[in-house]
Amino acid sequence: MGTFIGHVYPGLFLLSYGLYQAVVVSKAVIFSDSFLYPSSPPRNKGRWARLWKISYGGLLKTLAGSGLIVYEISCVKRGLILMNRELPPRFMYGKEWQHVTMFILLTLNGCVEVVSKNLLPQRCVPLEKGTLVLTFYVLLLLLVSHVQDSAGVELQVHSLLILVVLLLMLVLTVQLWAPDTFQLSVIETLLFQIMGSWLVQAGFILYKPVTGYPWQNDDINDIMFVTTFFCWHVMINALCLLGIYGVSYFWHCCYHPSWKLTGSREAPCYTSTAGPLYKLLQEVEQSEKDDQALLSKSSP
Repeated sequence: MGTFIGHVYPGLFLLSYGLYQAVVVSKAVIFSDSFLYPSSPPRNKGRWARLWKISYGGLLKTLAGSGLIVYEISCVKRGLILMNRELPPRFMYGKEWQHVTMFILLTLNGCVEVVSKNLLPQRCVPLEKGTLVLTFYVLLLLLVSHVQDSAGVELQVHSLLILVVLLLMLVLTVQLWAPDTFQLSVIETLLFQIMGSWLVQAGFILYKPVTGYPWQNDDINDIMFVTTFFCWHVMINALCLLGIYGVSYFWHCCYHPSWKLTGSREAPCYTSTAGPLYKLLQEVEQSEKDDQALLSKSSP
């Protein structure tokens, strides 16, 4: 990942995922639908009907994570070894192993999402959210360690990336208790877009400057403009999110005014461990109240 491509490819994946989530969130807002278990428009039932039920987000995470692992290993000429053969032995390729760990977590998160949505009898949202939160907790620890030998422009670029990861980790943690909240879903989508676009920008700042001249670590103006560019990314991604919502609203209102969404007939998603028990207790209490009412009526 310590190359131009190593920053741009993960950034493009995160940006694409953020744009996809923006479309999903916009659709859910327009139709007052659920963010976790959205309804789907009626489609013909045939041999291709199962394709609409595939977790494309999880599949994309799995494929992207696997591809990035292969790319990271192939970038090491002599092979990605853990320790050398000298005495005493020393650890080798510290940053590369951190990158591989990040990509393994991305692949694991994608596999969990596919299993939860497509293989389990009912979707387990806490499992999906928990895996995603674990991924970002580990990612934050790795990034903090990753910048130990950085300075100047590179340190500023990665510090702003760490800020986005920290905010995203906090939002995802809160979503464990409020998974179907509109405001948190919008913030999560925006942060994914910012993280992706900033990684792409970081590739150009650190490895391929547009001017053809490297950024200067001892120039305070260069360091200040890194933060300025980051603020521009925040504003542009916010406008992009608003634009996607506007285009989605215009499209559904003008081209599909009679399009009525039908709820999915799959098993309901499993969002809380206390839900079934709480319903059972309510039924028992209601039956006891009914019995007491009957006894009071039958007594003279």
